[in-house]
Amino acid sequence: MDFPLREPYNKDVFYGRGETDMKIEIWSDFVCPFCYIGKRRLEQALENFPNEEKAEVVYKSFELDPNAERSSKQSMHEKLAAKYGRSLEEAKEMTRNMEEQASMVGLDFRFDTMVPTNTMDAHRIAKLAETKGLDQETSEILFRAVFTDSKDIGDHETLIELAQEAGLDQSEVRQVLESTDYMELVRTEETEAHQVGVQGVPFFVINRKYAVSGAQPKEIFTQALEKAYSEEKQAPAFETFSGQNGASCTDDSCE
Repeated sequence: MDFPLREPYNKDVFYGRGETDMKIEIWSDFVCPFCYIGKRRLEQALENFPNEEKAEVVYKSFELDPNAERSSKQSMHEKLAAKYGRSLEEAKEMTRNMEEQASMVGLDFRFDTMVPTNTMDAHRIAKLAETKGLDQETSEILFRAVFTDSKDIGDHETLIELAQEAGLDQSEVRQVLESTDYMELVRTEETEAHQVGVQGVPFFVINRKYAVSGAQPKEIFTQALEKAYSEEKQAPAFETFSGQNGASCTDDSCE
């Protein structure tokens, strides 16, 4: 089912403001293809959810590779081939499958020109954006920058440009990048991820009672949203919604 990306991106289409009965926390990384796909599938479910205005979405930091180099001389296909012990053609076949899944939800993935990088600073800027109420715009822009526009989100000047596009103040962004601001918060959210059982991303937690692991089909998200909304007070402590098609990324693989 096609799900065209709206231009310009409009946070109010999907994310309720004001009083909320449902909090959706998403642990993800900006270089994780299934995190972007899962984000779109959740948005697709929310678009058809009758109580969408009651939902609040909060992004949580998760680095798939905290030790990744900021500037890599390898292409994404070369990096994947080396990481998984595959040939270059096998690595390209892996990414073609991801590109096909992305296209089904209106996303244009371009692995041929994607830039591998470290995402700590991108997460720090996303946390700054959260304090300004611009986290939704910033997250969308960072995902698009990586997978569609082939930009290096580990580069500070690129991050400043992207953050400014999201509505952040250029000088404030630069000040954060030249410091260690928000680094502790990023690490805290990553620790929190392990505490709630995150083993791969994307990982969606609704009201701290329901979990959706991986880029599940829209129907799984819809099921989780409806159950969380209707049975929030009667529900068990923590229930996982998972189907067979929920792809995700871990430190070791994307599958």
